[in-house]
Amino acid sequence: MKEKARIMDERGISRAISRISHEIIEKNKGVDNVVIIGIRRRGVPLAERIARKVQEVEGRNLPLGVLDITLYRDDLSNIASQPVVHKTEIPFDITGKKVVLVDDVLFTGRTVRAALDALIDLGRPQMIQLAVLIDRGHRELPIRADYVGKNVPTSRNEVIKVKLREVDDEDCVVIYDRN
Repeated sequence: MKEKARIMDERGISRAISRISHEIIEKNKGVDNVVIIGIRRRGVPLAERIARKVQEVEGRNLPLGVLDITLYRDDLSNIASQPVVHKTEIPFDITGKKVVLVDDVLFTGRTVRAALDALIDLGRPQMIQLAVLIDRGHRELPIRADYVGKNVPTSRNEVIKVKLREVDDEDCVVIYDRN
C-alpha cells in the first residue's frame, strides 16, 4: 500500500481527544453513572486517553474497561483459521450504566455491531454511546457515532490507519491507497 496523506498528527489527535472528552461530559451532564470501554486494539489507548482527560476536567476517574470482540465478529472465518482471542477486562457491572464505547475508526459498522453484542452479553446498560477518532463513512449497518474526532470521506480503495504511541510508537492518522 502506498501512503497517500497524513491527515492527523500528534497534536491533532490530542485536540480530538480533548474535544470528544468535553462532549461526553456535556452530553451526559457530568460523568455520574458513565463508564468507558475501549474496543481492543486501538480503541483501548483512546479510551484511556479520554478517561484521563475527563479526570482532568471533572476531577473524577471513570471506570475503564477493555472489550475483546473477536468471537462476536461476523467475518471470523475470514480473519484466521485460529483467531487469537484476548481477554475482555470489565471489572464493573455495566447494568444501568451509560457506556461510552470507544474505537479508532468507524467504517462499515460491523465492529461496533459485534461490540454491542458483546456488551449486551455482559449486562443491560442504560444507554450505549459511541466515540471514534475517525469516521470514514461507507456504513453497511445503521450505526453512527455520538462523538467523532474527524470525519474523513474516503473511497473503498483507501485504507485509514490510526497509529498510536502505545501500540505503534507514534501518533498519527494516515490514508493509504490500496492500488
